[in-house]
Amino acid sequence: MTDRHRSAPVPGFTDLRTRILGGDALFGTFVTLGSPMAAEICGRAGFDWVIIDLEHGAAHESELLTSLYAVGSTPATALVRPRSADRLRVGRVLDLGAHGLMIPRIDLPQQAAEVISFMRYPPDGTRGLALSTRGAGLGELGHADVRAINDRVVGIIQIESPSAVEHASEIAAIDGVDVLFIGPADLSHSMGIPGQFDDPRFRAALERVVSAAEGAGKAAGILLFDMALLPRHQELGFRFIGLGSDNSFVAEGARAAMAHVRR
Repeated sequence: MTDRHRSAPVPGFTDLRTRILGGDALFGTFVTLGSPMAAEICGRAGFDWVIIDLEHGAAHESELLTSLYAVGSTPATALVRPRSADRLRVGRVLDLGAHGLMIPRIDLPQQAAEVISFMRYPPDGTRGLALSTRGAGLGELGHADVRAINDRVVGIIQIESPSAVEHASEIAAIDGVDVLFIGPADLSHSMGIPGQFDDPRFRAALERVVSAAEGAGKAAGILLFDMALLPRHQELGFRFIGLGSDNSFVAEGARAAMAHVRR
């Protein structure tokens, strides 16, 4: 870990990035129902991180702040998956107080480097600065302090295409890319083997991404809905692991209740 990663704590920020780069195994979940209460329940369940999903989830950007407040009231770290990697969209999410972003649909190192620059204040990046925003401490930090925020924002790049797998080592080498996160469904479909997660080609892609992340001192991540698959993926080297989502938890609970009644 470099000196940059040992910078002083920033008010309102967790140590999640330090833990990622330090080699910890971290578990989280996605919240997609657009419900702040569901987000808070997930945050209180013991997850290390909770991702508020604006790409596939029901919530609109205008509703994000309430979910950030909800997760912020729990021990979990509030992360966000924005709808796209546009500069203003990325900056807006961070200004509202997200502690990191998961960026979808990145295929090339140049794309990853650009979006990471959107997540960092100058001179490290091109993020617009307003000291009054929630993401900058609501005015509690001065100009001399704000650059330290760059060292606390978590950068997660999704690996969802053969191109992203091919360039995984180059993407992982970018400062600010902390996690290479595989979207299993998207990756399998883009590889032409939809849902065939036991296919040797899919496993080879997983191994390549894990190797790339480990080689750069970063973490490999993946989303799992079947808890029985957890040991296998931990053995492969994944240590930033998503376990289901709020809607899957509701669906599973409802189905289990009715299955019990029908027995």
